Parts: sequence; structure tokens; C-alpha cells
Amino acid sequence: GFDRFLAWRSIDGETISKTNQLETIIKGLLNKKTIIDFIKSFPVFQKSKYEDEKTKQIFITLDKKIAAYHQYYAVNKAIETTKKAISDKTRKAGVIWHTQGSGKSLTMVYYAGKIIQHLNNPTIVVLTDRNDLDDQLFETFSQSKDLLRQEPKKAENREHLKELLKRNSGGIIFTTIQKFLPEEGNTFETLSERENIIVIVDEAHRTQYGFKAKIDKKTGETTYGYAKYIRDALPNATFIAFTGTPIEKEDKNTPAVFGDYIDIYDISQSIEDKMTVPIYYESRLIKVSLTEEGKQLIKEFEEELEEVGLELVEQSDKTKRLEQILGAEDRLNQLAKDIVEHFEKRQEVFEGKAMIVALSRPIAAKLYQKIIQLRPDWHSDDLTKGKIKVVYTSSSSDGPEVAKHHTTKEQRKLLQKRMKDPNDELKLVIVVDMWLTGFDVPCLHTMYIDKPMKGHTLMQAIARVNRVYKDKPGGLIVDYHGIATDLKEALSFYSKSGGRGDPAIIQEKAVDLMIDKYEIVSNMLHGFNYKEYFTTSDTRKKLDILRDAVEYVLGLEDGKNRFIKHTAELSKAFALAIPHEKALEIKEHVAFFQAVKSRILKLTSTGGNTDRTSKANYEIETTIKQILDKALISEQVIDIFEIAGIKKPEISILSEEFLLEIKNMQHKNIAIELLKRIINDKIKIITKRSYVKSKSLLELYEEIIKKYQNKILTAAQVIEELLNLAREIREINKEPEQMGLTEYEYAFYTAVADNKSALELMGKEKLRELATVLFQEVRKNATIDWTIRENVKAKLRVTVKRILRKYGYPPDMQELATETVIKQAEMIAQEIADMEAEVAS
Repeated sequence: GFDRFLAWRSIDGETISKTNQLETIIKGLLNKKTIIDFIKSFPVFQKSKYEDEKTKQIFITLDKKIAAYHQYYAVNKAIETTKKAISDKTRKAGVIWHTQGSGKSLTMVYYAGKIIQHLNNPTIVVLTDRNDLDDQLFETFSQSKDLLRQEPKKAENREHLKELLKRNSGGIIFTTIQKFLPEEGNTFETLSERENIIVIVDEAHRTQYGFKAKIDKKTGETTYGYAKYIRDALPNATFIAFTGTPIEKEDKNTPAVFGDYIDIYDISQSIEDKMTVPIYYESRLIKVSLTEEGKQLIKEFEEELEEVGLELVEQSDKTKRLEQILGAEDRLNQLAKDIVEHFEKRQEVFEGKAMIVALSRPIAAKLYQKIIQLRPDWHSDDLTKGKIKVVYTSSSSDGPEVAKHHTTKEQRKLLQKRMKDPNDELKLVIVVDMWLTGFDVPCLHTMYIDKPMKGHTLMQAIARVNRVYKDKPGGLIVDYHGIATDLKEALSFYSKSGGRGDPAIIQEKAVDLMIDKYEIVSNMLHGFNYKEYFTTSDTRKKLDILRDAVEYVLGLEDGKNRFIKHTAELSKAFALAIPHEKALEIKEHVAFFQAVKSRILKLTSTGGNTDRTSKANYEIETTIKQILDKALISEQVIDIFEIAGIKKPEISILSEEFLLEIKNMQHKNIAIELLKRIINDKIKIITKRSYVKSKSLLELYEEIIKKYQNKILTAAQVIEELLNLAREIREINKEPEQMGLTEYEYAFYTAVADNKSALELMGKEKLRELATVLFQEVRKNATIDWTIRENVKAKLRVTVKRILRKYGYPPDMQELATETVIKQAEMIAQEIADMEAEVAS
């Protein structure tokens, strides 16, 4: 998709180039050393399966993914720091901090693939601190086994891990860090003393620390953190960490365990590169009276959640008391109602998916019931159906209401697949702790948070909505719990760590941006009264107002480009601001502007790859859909002749009646755009066949448009010039039949008749015969891709010259005619080959 084609923005990996992209990519990527390195180590081919819903057939797709510039440079820096860490025996290669959504998993794959080459097949151990992270990262590595030159293995339990690590070299082993917890005592057995073991750690935070002993005040028991146990097992391994969030403020642990930052790719740079979209924050607190005890409970919950994880926290009395506050019936009723209304308004503007983060499993189950009471059609007992699901694991001891939402690993895979599919009806999921890290759903645009979260846990969670998807303008975090302070704190240590850009932008900024863009667009229509559009119920009148608006915009100085640009920007800002009351106030106006923009695009687009509006067309197909007067705005029903206000004619012959109707149109700017569109399309058809005629017609067309743009011609004059050009095209279309030639033969006739002296000397009939012979000669070679085979092309050139001499073509013009014939042959070679294949079949 277009959203994944990105610029190469650095020559040296240190400085970001702000200008001259061509020079940057030539010097940065296309120099001999870099491009050879890139081709060798930085593409991956990933297979994925999908099932056709109708036939139930399984299809396998193959995606080729290449590194972005920040991934390429980070990996090469990491290779050097790793080699240095081994030679210096520090065993600390460093930390790569690349913000969530910027391709961290693939960066790890590229690093593993390249370090395997540099260290002569070391053992790679990939460490995560959660099973779901382990699964997702393992899948990414498994899909990249061609680059890695081996099949990754997953440690299923502690004994399996020991077995996998007792080897002499090679291997890519996945494990969760918890498998290094010793069964008894305070040491883990040594599994390998080799130096060519690289430990890649995903998310370098608290679970990776702990060299010093901790003494339990109550029991007096001494324990250590995982850092010690891993080094007991692999004393000479070298460690490198990849993280999407910065090292916590004043944290001395991560540098002590892994070393300093190798490379930083922050939010600001990621958004600038269009690797991720910005995240906006909206506060929608549900009123609940909190006692001091309640506030203290929330604080203790947050601290324990960071230390021991959800499963153990949920078992504590603190959580049960907190559940009574946040899970009160009245509060959950309000919460469910607000989420449903908010989400439906979001869907009207930009269709996508959303996630609700609940405090606990019991609250998640209750909230589900409240929502389906409001929207019964969203529910289904079938995992493959339904618009809303709950995702967690539970046990029978949790009680029937909680346990009925329990999902197995396979069931979660099915739900993941449904959630990632933008066309699947599953639009909303309620989670507790699953899917908050490492789970990528590009079309996820909103996250509703009703749970205490802080630090890197909060940063990782909110990043679920920052993935690029078509024209998604940004992600939205809706806060029902009051995490604003924690977000500010997260921003504080993010900034202190050297990161630029906001983890979350207050939604009011999006509203302010929307108002600014709205004023720009409405000011462009100053002097044109479009307000009647909103009061009339007459469809014909509405269409007339839309057509008059198009005429008005096209009559402004650079009106078309300015209106398209600013309306697109307004639409994106509007999507971010909805359902804010200020956005709802201008909803109808935004819809009107989009309708005018759609008609301008439809009228003026030529559909070519070089067309300046082709990107805008792509956006209009995939961006915000507003629901005012769908029948008038829908892309499917807009016709360029409807916009112009005339009946759709049979334009293949460009009849005089049709051209006269255009000439007499009241809306002169629309008439010009309509003629430009028709003539452009006609020239394109001729371009496919006739090199000479298309070249001369294109020159004439461009000269007319240039005169109009430079105000040498008035609107009436340019219409007359374009009408004359249309008549010339009409006559050209008649010529092949009049001469008794096919369109292919006529194309070669124009190539040899382009020279006046040849036409005078030889006459039409002899040139006609010559053209037929030349076409037959090209036709013989149609099955060979001679457009890229120089020897075949050279042979054809000799043959053309021989035929020209044989027919008495003027000697002084033979060289030029030969080149013209070759260009003509190149232009239609594929079409002739297809024609030959069709005849043969």
C-alpha cells in the first residue's frame, strides 16, 4: 500500500536531510557499499495464509519488506557495538530505543540475520517477559527464516530451554525470562560458557534487572532479579536490548545491564517520517466519589501492577475493594452508554476498530453485558461472528460470568485474525492485560482506558493506536480513569531521556486545528452563498448548488489545488476532533466541502500515474466518510457529465452536437475542465498506438493550457481552442478506416509519413504499403521482449533500414524515420504480443 512507501532521509545515519530527497537517497542508499549491504542483509520475504470466504480455499501471499533508513543504520551501529562488547569483554552491546510502531520487531530480525553472518553462526537467544509478546515476535522471526538461514525454536518449558541451550553453536531460541527462575536456591545452573551467544531482549525494563540481593522483611528470604539468573546460565553471553519506550527516569539499572543507547528513533521523527500517526488524548471521566482510601487503593494497585503483574494483583484484597468502586452498577451503566455513543460517532467519520481496557476480568465481563444490552445485535456466542468480544484467560474458580469469556490460545489467534482484518465485523474488544503490547492492528483508531496505568506500561498500551493505516489521521485515547497525570509523568521522563514529540496530544489541539482549517476553506468560498444547501430539500437544487460551488472554486487563483489540499487537511482534523461538540457543529459544512472536493477530483482527474491528483484520488477513496446526503456525495454515483449539468453523450465520436453543447455551457470553468478531461483521455488512447500523432497532439494541448494558465487566453478563447483540438482528434480517429488500414498499420503510416518530403516524393499509397510491411515485420518479433534485448532491437533496425531503401524512402531521412519506427514499435510491442496470443488461442 502507498502508506508503507517511505523516504530515505539520511546519508550517514546521524543527520536527517530536510531537503533534496533525490540527493539523499543517491548518496545514502545507492552508493555501492550501502546498496550491496542492503540487498544482502535487509530484505525479508514473509508468507501469510488467508482463506477465501466463499470457496474456503487457502491462499498464500508473499510480502517483500525492506528496511527503512532508521532500521538500516541502527542495525549496522548495533553490529559494531556488539563486536566491541565481545572483544572488550564488557558483554553490553547497548540499547536500541525505537518508538512503538516504527518496525522494532523487523529491526530485531535484520540485526539477528546480520550478526549471524558476522560472528560465524552464534546462538541467538530472544528474551521477552510475556507469553503473548513471545508468540508475536516468534511469528515475525519464523516468517523471516530465509534471511536468518535457520528455523527459530521456542522453549516450551524450563527443561526444553536447557536442552536447546546445550549446543556448540547456531540456533535461534525464543524464551520468556521467567523460565530462568531457579527451581531452588539463588542460582541457575550454567548452560553454556561460550562467548558467541547473543541475548536479544525485547523491552528492557524492570523484569531484566536484579543483580543485588533483596531481603523480604517479613520472611527474611533472600532473592535476586532475573538479570543475575540469566548470567548464571550464560556467563559469557553478550546482551543487547530493543525497547519502544525510554529507560525510566533516574534508572541506573538498564545501562548497568545492557550499556548505553545505540540508536534513538523517537515519536517526533517517526511521525515526521509517516512511520506512525500522532496520538490524541480526550478526558471523559465518569463521576465517582473517591475517598482517600479509594485514592490510596489506586496508587497501591498501580505500584503492584508494575512489580508483579495483573494475575497476582487481581488476587489481592486491594483489587477487590477497587473493583467495588470502579465496577459499581451505576458507573458501569454510564460507562457503557458513553462508549457506545462515542464509538458510533467515531465510526460515522472514520471506520475502524477500538479497544476498551478494563481494570479486571469481572469488570470486563460486566461491561460486556452492559454494552450488549444497549446493542443486542453486536453480540454472538460464535467466535467467528459478532461485533464485540472479550479477550482474557480465566479459570472455573472465577465464576461462570467471568469464565464464559475465557479464550484459549487458538481462540485468541482467531480473534486476532478477525481484529486485524479491517473488513471483519468485529470492531470492538474489551481487554484487561492482553493485547496491550506487541499487538498491531493498523485500523485500530480508538482506545478507551478505564484502568490505572503508568510508565512504560502506559506508553506501550497507548501506542496500539499509532499504526499507519491508509489515511488514518491519528489515534485517540479516551480516558475514563484519570490517567492525565500519569501521561504527563510519562512525557516528562520521555523528554528527559532525549525523546522528542508528545506521546499523546490533548484533543483540544485537534479541535483548534480543525477550526483553523475550517476557516481557511470557508474563506475560500467567501462571496458564494452555499448555505441554502442545508435548508432546501430539493435534490435538483442541491446538485445545482454543488455545481455552482465547483464553478466558483475553479474560477479562483489556483482554486482547485488549494481547495483540495485544505479540504483534505480539514477532513483529517475533523476526524480527530469528532465527537467534540465543536466538530458536530460544523459536520454538515465539512460534508459539503468534501462533496465539492469529490466533484472537482472526479471532473479534473486524468487517472495517470503522473497526475497531480492521483494521490488525492487515493485519499478520497480511503479517507473519512461523512454521512450527509449520501446519495449526492457517494463516489460511486458521481459522473463528470452530471457535474457539468449535461446528459452523458456517446463521446467516442466527439459529435458536433456534443461539442456545441459544451461551448454553450453557462459554467465556463467546468466546461474547460470537462474538455481537458475528455481530450486528455482521448490523447491517452492515441498514445497507446501512435507515437507521432500523440506527440503532436500532446504538444498542442500543453501549449493551449499554458496560454490559459498564463492568462494569454480568456475562458471563452481556451474553450474554442480546445474544441478545435477535439475536432482534430475526431478526424484523426476516422483516418485509419478511410485509408483501409488497421489502427496498428496506421500508427506505422504516421511514423513514415511524418516527413513532408517523403510524403511528396512517395505519395500516400506507397507510404501506406510501406507501413503495412513494417507492421508485419514488427509483428514477427512480437513474442520476443525485444524492447530490452539490444541485439534483437539492432537486428530490427537493420531490417527497417533495408525496407525503407527498398521502397525508395529519401536517403537523408532514413535514419530519423528508422528511429521513429523503432519508437513506434516499442510503444505497441506488448499490445501486438497480446493480440498474437489471443489469435493463437
